[in-house]
Amino acid sequence: MQLPDEQFRAGHIPTEVYRQIPPGTDLRKVVIVQEAPRSYAGPIFLVLAKTLGAVLVLVVIAFVVQIIAASIVAVLSASCGIGYTLSRGSAKSGSRAPRRRSTPVRSKSRYRSK
Repeated sequence: MQLPDEQFRAGHIPTEVYRQIPPGTDLRKVVIVQEAPRSYAGPIFLVLAKTLGAVLVLVVIAFVVQIIAASIVAVLSASCGIGYTLSRGSAKSGSRAPRRRSTPVRSKSRYRSK
């Protein structure tokens, strides 16, 4: 009988509990009630709920900011003529189309022959 649970089940009373029993008490009628082990389900659920709530608030704020920004751009472009463009080019340097030259290329007949 090493564990306290085994001692309680066998009817043994620990000395710290035995000292708290008033004198003259019938020990056969003493019931020792153990405290239940702590449950971590509540705190874990609370942390998950707070995290989910914070993420949900941030997503809603992001959508609201996006709608406000789009509304401001729409009003400014309609009233002041201000607009914006989005470039969807990739980051690779070789994937862009070649640029046109500002000066036209000469035809072969213009070159001097030796």
